[in-house]
Amino acid sequence: MPNPQRGEIWLVDLGMVAKVRPGLVVSIPVRDEDRALVTILPHTTSRRGSRFEIPSEVSFLRPGAFDAQNLVTIPIAKLIRRLGYLPTNQLKNVESVLAKWLGL
Repeated sequence: MPNPQRGEIWLVDLGMVAKVRPGLVVSIPVRDEDRALVTILPHTTSRRGSRFEIPSEVSFLRPGAFDAQNLVTIPIAKLIRRLGYLPTNQLKNVESVLAKWLGL
């Protein structure tokens, strides 16, 4: 079973309605005693102009954004394959917008 790292982008099975799409891991790695869960921000190509959308600028994704309002926690088993990593400067931007959405 993979142990996804914060900042990795995975292809994720979000079910029939949400389909298979890229997701950015925002949770920390789990330990053996933890539940096998991961929290992600799904990537969308249908932007709405929300202040909680974070544009993605990586070559392996289509133009779009990660949506901080669509925070999803799923079983690690729903991760299909790692696509790559979000650069540190972009991850910091995601963390800032996510903190704003959560009121932290």
